[in-house]
Amino acid sequence: MADAAPSADPIILTVGSESVGLRLDTFLALKFPDFSRVLLRRAITAGGVRVDGNGGKPAYRLKLAQVVSVCLPELPRNTPRPEPIPLEIIYQDDYLAVVNKPPGMVVHPARGHWSGTLAGAVQYHFGEALSLAGGPTRPGIVHRLDRDTSGAILVARSDLAHHRLARQFHDRTIEKQYFALVAGQMDRDADLIDCPIGIHPQHREKMAIRRHDEQSRPAQTYYETVERFRGFAAVRVSPKTGRTHQIRVHLHHIGCPVLCDRQYGGRAELTLGELSGDPSDSTVLLNRQALHAARLRFLHPAHGRVMEIEAPLAGDIQTAWDALRRWRS
Repeated sequence: MADAAPSADPIILTVGSESVGLRLDTFLALKFPDFSRVLLRRAITAGGVRVDGNGGKPAYRLKLAQVVSVCLPELPRNTPRPEPIPLEIIYQDDYLAVVNKPPGMVVHPARGHWSGTLAGAVQYHFGEALSLAGGPTRPGIVHRLDRDTSGAILVARSDLAHHRLARQFHDRTIEKQYFALVAGQMDRDADLIDCPIGIHPQHREKMAIRRHDEQSRPAQTYYETVERFRGFAAVRVSPKTGRTHQIRVHLHHIGCPVLCDRQYGGRAELTLGELSGDPSDSTVLLNRQALHAARLRFLHPAHGRVMEIEAPLAGDIQTAWDALRRWRS
């Protein structure tokens, strides 16, 4: 993708408490996820990024209330290339659609993932009948799910619908419920996990519980145990806040990480042999995090009626759940 012309006016950012101590290039990568880290470093070293009026270095550590002035190439104005990727559309009308996102699909184009995205798929299925309020690279995209999380995701088909749905996400009036398979046993049948989350102190691509860190943010997750197995459990999870990786971090914190969560759970796959006790059976049941966005409840952006939409469970999670019932009940 060719570089666009640089922006004439700089973008002005103020360093908030959540960004204190971040490297300058990391700060910019979080603010401009569509730009590669290499491009951002080049912009910094070329003098396109200034901190309190002074030139900076990529490794410079930011301080509270500093002003960062950024001159970068504009985001590409072209929308994602429409791709004929099959989609399970579980609801649609003239204002919105709800898609049951498959695991392994990135929601919108970003560095390293310019094709095979949900944005490209909805562009093919809905054409120009999509909101562009989220930016030209995110047609119709109101919110996101992690690449390996499956389930319900809202797509706005007009800018007005987009703004009204985005407001509900901002005000936390949209109710989201997830289904997860976890390793370990929950101490309680139901509980509220109330632990602040911030960037991991050693691994900046991860999040962690940070109780005494001024940069952390409050986070609450409610869970209910659906079914217990020997060494595993099935749970329903309702996040009350929307922090990055919140469910995964909170479940890991209570000793029950999402099954096959490579980043937080310490394992990459679940085999049938592990459950049945037959070490020769290497049949892979699951090789991604067992987390599924099962239900959305929100107000319709046009007529205001309550909408409650459920996404059928992804096949790989259902297969693993059935195997747990057979071998670990």
